[in-house]
Amino acid sequence: MPVLALLLIAVVAELAVIIAVGQAVGVLATILLLVAVSMLGVTLLRRQGLRTLMALSDAARNRRDASPEVTDGVLLAVAAGLVVFPGFLSDVAALFLLFPPTRGIVRRRLLRRSAARRQTNPVVDGEVVDGEVVNPNVIVIDSHRED
Repeated sequence: MPVLALLLIAVVAELAVIIAVGQAVGVLATILLLVAVSMLGVTLLRRQGLRTLMALSDAARNRRDASPEVTDGVLLAVAAGLVVFPGFLSDVAALFLLFPPTRGIVRRRLLRRSAARRQTNPVVDGEVVDGEVVNPNVIVIDSHRED
């Protein structure tokens, strides 16, 4: 429900800004401005997407942590969604995520937050198997997979 409310607020805000800009500069200029900003966003998205893919490939090739590149990819996906959403506010937010310096600020913050969460909530990978206790000191595990 909160996501729906935020989306509704975003739509109302976008309409208010579009109407205000339309009254200030005219309808045709507003439409041209919306198209121009969206085209700029798509161009930047293509360029930054290719750079991020190359950086991810380089990180995998050199066997180093690819968290920054993966985070950049996620932020670029969010920017792509914002570019597709018509309006000035969403385009400004998308451009904020498309420029490397401002995206870097968001990336660092997300990675710090993620590292803090990993320390407080460790992830344990495991599989549930049936165990039979024959001796209290020895556990016999009969593992089978149902694929």
